[in-house]
Amino acid sequence: MTDALTSATPGSPVQFEVATTVPTTHGTVEMRAYRDLVTGAEHVAVIGSTPDGAAPADGALVRVHSECLTGEAFGSLKCECRPQLDAALDTIAAEGGVVVYLRGQEGRGIGLVNKLKAYRLQEDGLDTLDANLALGLPADSRDYGGAAGILNDLGITRVRLLSNNPEKRKQLEEHGIVVDELVPLVVGVAPQNAGYLDTKRDRMGHTLPAHLEPGTTV
Repeated sequence: MTDALTSATPGSPVQFEVATTVPTTHGTVEMRAYRDLVTGAEHVAVIGSTPDGAAPADGALVRVHSECLTGEAFGSLKCECRPQLDAALDTIAAEGGVVVYLRGQEGRGIGLVNKLKAYRLQEDGLDTLDANLALGLPADSRDYGGAAGILNDLGITRVRLLSNNPEKRKQLEEHGIVVDELVPLVVGVAPQNAGYLDTKRDRMGHTLPAHLEPGTTV
């Protein structure tokens, strides 16, 4: 793990910028900022120590989380992003682990304006996948090379991935991160996002329960 201000490992897709300790509503954590050398985005690794004070190492619990302004800042109920982020931060602050927060991935990579355009099409009956396609956009254009670069900088090459998304697992493994298991993260189920979650499960392969009732947690 690099400790100096601003450094980059040759061949890494990210450049480490700074580390600092931050008290949060979830607990006191270390935040490490990175610049994505491919996209230019600024990412953050939020790190919680284990109860005995040890830093995360191979086998750590890791959440790779895409920025969601509509859910996390504005409280949109059309997705479960904010409850997922809160639950992940609570877990790593209490038990140890890492939340890799990837910026520039709004709407599975289509951007904020296109995401809102997709929302408008959903009002006419399209699901979240078909709305993207109707705009001539991919269903999911995210890349997790930056996340893998951050984990490598932290000295983590094996993870327990806090996710319901097997594509995320596949991509991380393609970038050299071994995923020992997918740890379910089912929170934030609400009537307003039921169709969104059904589409994730039925059309995008997410490992979600067959019947999702409001308040379901796994």
